[in-house]
Amino acid sequence: MKAIYLTGFMGAGKTTIGKRLSEALQVPVIDTDLYIEEKIGKKIADIFTEDGEQVFRKYEREYLRLLPNRDVVITTGGGIVIQEENRRWMMNNGHVIFLYCDIETIFDRVKTDPTRPLFDAVHKENTRRLYNQRMSFYNEAHFILDTTSKSFDDIVNSILLWLRSEQGGNNNY
Repeated sequence: MKAIYLTGFMGAGKTTIGKRLSEALQVPVIDTDLYIEEKIGKKIADIFTEDGEQVFRKYEREYLRLLPNRDVVITTGGGIVIQEENRRWMMNNGHVIFLYCDIETIFDRVKTDPTRPLFDAVHKENTRRLYNQRMSFYNEAHFILDTTSKSFDDIVNSILLWLRSEQGGNNNY
């Protein structure tokens, strides 16, 4: 099976869906942000604060290419899509699935999460602008799924059905 790349804005459910999908498919899951933290030895928020967003984006670009591209679910950071070469890499090397979620639900989900360096709870317009800027990139995915009001089981089942249809109806994803 080609790698499955889960993309979407922060709070869309990539991490939780990735874990459940990996269990259903019986393949490992890799979170790109956790992978970068492990390789660099710093939290993402610290990389942003100490080294800047451009350095983080460089790590993101480099480490994406080192990940396996078969028999794996990869949950991506919300901004991985802003670099065209990342979008192209994922589209050419796997199934890209955009987990869409409306912005108000995202605000509710992440308002108290200190690990999100680009989330601005005070000035929601900044987060809303970032969300809107990335939307066209997310929409380039092979499959788009609205997670706003669906259960985790429904989301995973929808992905499994889509994967089955992509593989001509067989279960070999």
